[in-house]
Amino acid sequence: MIRIILVLAYLLLAPFLGALLDGLDRIISARMQRRRGPSLFQPFYDLGKLFSKELITVNNVQLLLNMSYLVILMIAGAMLFAGADLLMVLFILSTADMFLIMAASSDSSPYANMGASREMLQMMAYEPLTLLVAVGFYLTTGSFHVGDIINAPVSAVVFMPGLLVGFMFTAAIKFRKSPFDLSTSHHAHQEMVKGLTTEMSGMTLAIMNIAEYYEKILLFGIFCLFFVNSTWWSWVAAIVVCGVIFFMETLWDNVSARVKWKTLLYSCWVVTLVAGGVNILILMLDK
Repeated sequence: MIRIILVLAYLLLAPFLGALLDGLDRIISARMQRRRGPSLFQPFYDLGKLFSKELITVNNVQLLLNMSYLVILMIAGAMLFAGADLLMVLFILSTADMFLIMAASSDSSPYANMGASREMLQMMAYEPLTLLVAVGFYLTTGSFHVGDIINAPVSAVVFMPGLLVGFMFTAAIKFRKSPFDLSTSHHAHQEMVKGLTTEMSGMTLAIMNIAEYYEKILLFGIFCLFFVNSTWWSWVAAIVVCGVIFFMETLWDNVSARVKWKTLLYSCWVVTLVAGGVNILILMLDK
């Protein structure tokens, strides 16, 4: 019964929570830049404006692919909050990204295709660490199932500090934060305009934004797995730590300039080998 409630809560509330986090992110960023910034509810106003526009798509398949991106992310998040297999959740998350890449590649815009190519490059950068995180949870708790992970007597972060640091590093890519916002950009005056979303507008772009709100809550759900255990207070600690991680990602976004693709690839693989690989090696030696 609790799992059903959690799944329904994710499906119904995740886009609202994701939009609020987006609004809070904009406010914090503005304060860091000594600006007033927009309203907390600005993402909702933006979505309302996008849905009110006339539906114009560059082709018939782009909207379908974006809808597939949204639906698959909803499935992945529902599985996570239902206590299902974490490895399967991560595989489905990667599948969702492929639909976004296909949506961006479905038109002839050179900027959108550049964004799609960079998105695939980003996947090459963060996927190894993501899989190592799943392996780390298995070595720590003896199971890939989320239900077993959250019922462990000790929080996984005690045995996986390196993997947590690595996941925070790669999460900046998923959150589309500097210095790793290669496939798209916050502003339309950069060398590839808006990259992935250059040819998306109206309902198509709104669906893509809602999907990213679902993905944001899903990623914070994975962060919570590092800290949650069989005690009730660990849930409070997990939420607090997620708030700290959210602030750190926003801070990193505001103090970093975008790097080149080679720097992204090499830095992610170095972090994967050092933080993730060493942590996995220690866990295997302890068995």
